[in-house]
Amino acid sequence: MSGSPPSAQARQVVRAAAQWLALMESGCANEQDRAQLQSWRDGHSSHEQAWQKAQLLRQRFADLPSTLAMASLDRPQASRRAVLKRAVGAVALLPTAWLISRQLPLDIWSADLRTATGESKKVPLADGSSVQLNTASVVDIDLKNRRLKLVEGEIALNVPGTSPLTILTRFGQVTVSQSEVCVRQGQTGCKVSVLRGSVQLQPLHGPVFSLRGGQQVILQAAGAGAVEPFDVLAPGWREGVLMAQNQPLGDFLRELSTYRPGVLRWEPELESLRITGSFRLEDTDRILALLAVSLPLEVHSRTRYWVTLVPRKNSV
Repeated sequence: MSGSPPSAQARQVVRAAAQWLALMESGCANEQDRAQLQSWRDGHSSHEQAWQKAQLLRQRFADLPSTLAMASLDRPQASRRAVLKRAVGAVALLPTAWLISRQLPLDIWSADLRTATGESKKVPLADGSSVQLNTASVVDIDLKNRRLKLVEGEIALNVPGTSPLTILTRFGQVTVSQSEVCVRQGQTGCKVSVLRGSVQLQPLHGPVFSLRGGQQVILQAAGAGAVEPFDVLAPGWREGVLMAQNQPLGDFLRELSTYRPGVLRWEPELESLRITGSFRLEDTDRILALLAVSLPLEVHSRTRYWVTLVPRKNSV
C-alpha cells in the first residue's frame, strides 16, 4: 500500500458516517436525528463525501434483508420478530463495518497486536518486556530491530532490561530502557508520560532530549511542547479504571466515549459540570447510570449503541 495512511481526523469522519448510516437504517431515527445528520453533512465537504460513500455501500447490501428474513418464516411468531429485528440490525452493521474497513489503512488490519473498543490487553514480549494496549489501539512489533510501531491509540511499555526498545509514532520516536512509559497517539500529537526511569525522545523536528519519571510532554509535527508534571490519574486505564478529579464533564465524556462502541452524545449545557470519582470501565452503561444519579442529567438510550445525555427536567 503506497502513500500516507489517512489521518486520525479522516478515520473519525468515516466512523461518524458509518454510525449515522446505522442510525438511519435502524428504524429509530426521528426528525431531530435527520436534521442533525443534515447539519453534520453540511458542516464540511469531507462529511458529505463520506456520507455519499456510505449510501453507495448501503445500496450494495439492499437485497440482504429479504434474504435474511427468509430464514425466519418457519419460526414461531415471537421468535420471528426477534430474528427480523436482528436481521435489520445486521443489515445496518454490514455496510458500516465494510465502509470502515475499506477506508482505514492496511497497517491497522495487518498489525501484530490490536484491541477493540473498550478492550485492554497486556502482552509479555520475548525479551522480558511487556506492552499493554488501551482501547482501540494497534501496534506492530519488530523485536529483531528493537522497535514497536504505534499505529493507533495508546500503549504502556515496561522495559526492565538494559537493551532499549524504540516506539515509533507519527510525531517522533521514544527510546525506552529500564523504564516504564505510556504513549498516546492522537490526531494532532502524541503524549509521552514516564511512569518510571527515563526515556529519550526524538521529535520529528528538534533535538533529542530526555524525559524523567513523573514528567510528560506532547510531541507534535512542529516539535515538542513544554515538559509538564505527569498526570497521575491518566494511567488508571491499566487497571480498568477511568479516574476524574474535578474534571469538566465534557472532557470526561469524550474520554469515556473511546471505551464505548456506537455513539455517545450530550447537550452543550452539560459540558461545564464537574465530575470526581473512579469508574470501572468494564461496564460503561453503569458509569452513565451513576452520572445520572450524581449529576442533574438524564440518559436517553435510543439503542445500546446510540445514547444521549440531556439536562434533567426541572433541575435547579
